[in-house]
Amino acid sequence: MKRTHHCNELRKENAGSPSTLIGWIDSLRDHGGVFFLDLRDREGKTQVVLDPENATLSALFPKLKPESVIEVIGEVRSREEGTINQNLATGEIELFANEIIVHNQSKTPPFPLDESADRVSEDLRLTYRYLDLRRESNLHALKLRHRASHAIRKYFNDQSFLEVETPILFKSTPEGAREFLTPSRLNAGKFYALPQSPQQYKQMLMVAGVERYYQLARCFRDEDLRADRQPEFTQVDLEMSFIDREDMYALIEGLLKTVWQETLGEEIQTPFLRMPFNEAMNRFGSDKPDMRFGMEIHDFCQEFRTSGFKVFAGAVESGGVVKAFNAKGLADLTQGELKHLEETAKSLGAKGLAFIKSENGEWKSPILKFLSDEEKNALRDRLQVEDGDVVFFAAGAWESSCNILGRVRLEAATLLEKRGQKLRDPKDWKFLWVIDFPLMHFEEEEGRYVASHHPFTAPVEEDLPLLESDPKKVRGQHYDIVLNGVELGGGSIRIHQPEVQKKVFEDVLKIPADVVQSRFGYMLEAFSYGAPPHGGIALGLDRLVTILCNRDSIRDVIAFPKTQKGQDLMTDSPGEATDRQLRDLKIKSIAEEA
Repeated sequence: MKRTHHCNELRKENAGSPSTLIGWIDSLRDHGGVFFLDLRDREGKTQVVLDPENATLSALFPKLKPESVIEVIGEVRSREEGTINQNLATGEIELFANEIIVHNQSKTPPFPLDESADRVSEDLRLTYRYLDLRRESNLHALKLRHRASHAIRKYFNDQSFLEVETPILFKSTPEGAREFLTPSRLNAGKFYALPQSPQQYKQMLMVAGVERYYQLARCFRDEDLRADRQPEFTQVDLEMSFIDREDMYALIEGLLKTVWQETLGEEIQTPFLRMPFNEAMNRFGSDKPDMRFGMEIHDFCQEFRTSGFKVFAGAVESGGVVKAFNAKGLADLTQGELKHLEETAKSLGAKGLAFIKSENGEWKSPILKFLSDEEKNALRDRLQVEDGDVVFFAAGAWESSCNILGRVRLEAATLLEKRGQKLRDPKDWKFLWVIDFPLMHFEEEEGRYVASHHPFTAPVEEDLPLLESDPKKVRGQHYDIVLNGVELGGGSIRIHQPEVQKKVFEDVLKIPADVVQSRFGYMLEAFSYGAPPHGGIALGLDRLVTILCNRDSIRDVIAFPKTQKGQDLMTDSPGEATDRQLRDLKIKSIAEEA
């Protein structure tokens, strides 16, 4: 068994030569006693015609089934004029078969292996994922992921990085998302944690003098799942010594420029726009703003400070804000659509969703009777309200008001797109660095400050004096790379002085000294041996490839993803452990009792 070509390789210049192809039967056709089949492999398809005078092949044809694996031996022939398939790369030729070897007959698949399978339930497709992956679109996603990974590795190699693997079995550091725990048989009663990221190890590599590290790192989080989240995922992870933020911006812009060129053949413009966190929240209601369309949010604190509408005036008086944006062209929204937007706002803590419609030359709203002419004129002028528009409001605490209108803005864009407006072109690449995040925020439930990113992020130098006196005003040297409303990745310049790191742990974040020693003592010790200034970033490879493929879910670009319940339906995992396995690990199951 040895094929001479793959199924997307033969061309007109191969006519007259022998060829052997091996692959899956894509389709079978009987044209009045002349038998055809399309043979498919990873690279494409070739039409095969059976010698009508070959009795053996004529007898075999009715027994063949789609998706069976066969080997075809024959001669390449040019197709006659009028039979050329312009939609097929091999459409000018066909393989005239004189021998077929059946390597494996297939059962009838549980769903069609073409793009109509998108209408089949995802659970069924994931149960037979090995069949689902045969579909051209899914193979394309895997190929594009491979090309992206190859481009990333080549880029970092050219930039003098070392690819270093860090451990999968780590220790629990429960400051972030919930972790997966793995019991240690050799250390009864103790557990490893699967890493949420290689954060601490990559900082240790900087202390070790590696200077430039990267890896395509497997990471794990035991979180509730959604379209852009999986329990195991891949990060493009890197760390560098002797750099500042400008160095990181230039490096990542070069990386993404290379990936787009190598995978899509498209040029993206650099340098990317930069926007402080506060500006992103104020204008777009999100720290990962989608800038492909307008509908920017405006502040109306001054205009409504003494308003007759007590909800607005009260919000400003209590130190909050009044914000609004104009959803241009959406005044015809239905009661059902309006209710959906209200429920969206309520899910983020709003008591309701105030609005004003501009229809047929007049404004309509339950709140209109409370507004003065000056307030209405301010809205009209600043938001450029015209007939057919609808204005949405949020009033209250700054961050929650931004978040509410940010979500409503995205939902409004979806409704406008259903009406035919083209607001979010998937090929309109709006890259953005979001910078100057607050280093920490106050957690009311815990009664203390917690790190906004992670506790290793360095403060902006000029803000260092505020660490003790006014922590909420301290900016971190943290940066997120955002594309079209998706956070591709984030990172920061790290704290490298042991005394500063200890102060952040104990004095600002109020982590008890014994806990600091237990979880991070080795880091503080390592930093005391000449830790270099360093910083890093991690980009989500799955999210990146999802955007490159123009897919809606990262499950589409992962070979064997989990469902939203964290299950692998193909292998029926997770599964139960045997009594002996639990005994060896000194673990008792309480699942049945629970």
